[in-house]
Amino acid sequence: MLADAGYDAHQADARTLITLLHLRDMEETLGDPYSIVSEINDDANREIAQVTKADDFVVSDKLISLLLTQLSENPHLYAVFTDILNPEGSEIYLKPASDYLRPNTSANFATVIEAGRRRGETAIGYRLRDQFHQPPDYGVVLNPDKAETLTLTRGDRVIVFAEK
Repeated sequence: MLADAGYDAHQADARTLITLLHLRDMEETLGDPYSIVSEINDDANREIAQVTKADDFVVSDKLISLLLTQLSENPHLYAVFTDILNPEGSEIYLKPASDYLRPNTSANFATVIEAGRRRGETAIGYRLRDQFHQPPDYGVVLNPDKAETLTLTRGDRVIVFAEK
């Protein structure tokens, strides 16, 4: 959901935050989980919005600024960002860890990366089911040490860039 351009930044953020709360309430009532992408104008409000749920993605001017800064420092990232931000390009998915490793078997993240490569995907991290509701990272580990041993269970997810 995009911020309402008909209001000043604070009013638009207030409307977005209220809408997020209503959507979260509907999700709990229906028992049908989903993720929400929303636009927040004020960085302080972005932090409030992120408290609603870890699966939500909050876009702010800060994100755009960071993206432009990276592009100015490394123009070769243009193709990567174009693919990620293009509706037909790769997207971030949380896929069952059992698609990459045998559940409850020790391995390193390099093994997960190779399993993803064989599937035409790029593994960038994982999410531990047991820590799903624990702030600040909600069980999400991005860019883990490739040599560090990890044991993923059936409920865990691997975070990948993929076409589908």
